[in-house]
Amino acid sequence: MIKAFNLVKSFQGVPAVNDISFEVAEGENLILLGTSGCGKTTTLRMINRLLDPDSGKVFLNGVDVQSRNPEELRRGIGYVLQNHGLFPHYTVAENVAIVPKLMGWPNDKIYKRAGVLFEKLNLEQQLQHKYPEALSGGQQQRVGLARALMVNPALLLMDEPFGALDNVTRAGIRQEFKHLDELVQKTIIMVTHDVQEAFELGDRICLMDKGQIMQIGRPDELLFHPENDFVRSFLDDQRLQLELKAVRLYMLFPDGLPTELQNIWQADSFANHYTVWDIMDIVLNDQEKNDHKKGKLELLMRAFENFKKR
Repeated sequence: MIKAFNLVKSFQGVPAVNDISFEVAEGENLILLGTSGCGKTTTLRMINRLLDPDSGKVFLNGVDVQSRNPEELRRGIGYVLQNHGLFPHYTVAENVAIVPKLMGWPNDKIYKRAGVLFEKLNLEQQLQHKYPEALSGGQQQRVGLARALMVNPALLLMDEPFGALDNVTRAGIRQEFKHLDELVQKTIIMVTHDVQEAFELGDRICLMDKGQIMQIGRPDELLFHPENDFVRSFLDDQRLQLELKAVRLYMLFPDGLPTELQNIWQADSFANHYTVWDIMDIVLNDQEKNDHKKGKLELLMRAFENFKKR
């Protein structure tokens, strides 16, 4: 869906993005990960032409974004900011209606769509009549996401969307984000400096440093097949937890799940969604006896260690 070729962007002669290329498949969630100043946000903004590259090209569905009117281009791309980006002098309802009104939607269609999104995002309908300052940080971030999703764009760009939230709120919204049906079929590019967040939410991770891509691949590829010392050292401090979040059950049990674990997941989503970390959480919070829990966890960890040896 997205192809970027040889992107270069400098500010006052200092390169922020230095000749990078990547592709993003339709329906994929790509995380741009790295420390502050590595070029993540600059890269993101070149996709919807908030910034134009000094050289290089970005193609969206085969069309060069430079050939598109910037305003029209952005109306078809959802954009979520770290500090929600809501206009303080607009009510919540007016904030979420901005893009639909620009696209000529009738009021009844806007009202109906906002109601659907508020329900899905666990927002009370009466909040639509309030101003952003009356909302909590988590509510503001959900409203920002609702605004980005109003016209149901196929592409969603997210710049540190949970960065301004406290850790508890952040963890809760991340879980909602993972299971929100509105996002399942969308192509998402998200910027973060939070390694745990990247490994929880990304299909692939693009790890950047000093304006260049150090490695791009699935979370397990970065962990078990790092391409250089930077990638290896960047992940070392949190390696075990990251491994548990990166390794999915089908990797441990390619021939099918053992009988002891077969009652803890929905069969149709087994191969795609559940990681070792997910299953550990499910088992630990189950109501069954402790000896049954212990047996399942021991079986899981033996398979995990055998996988790592392989």
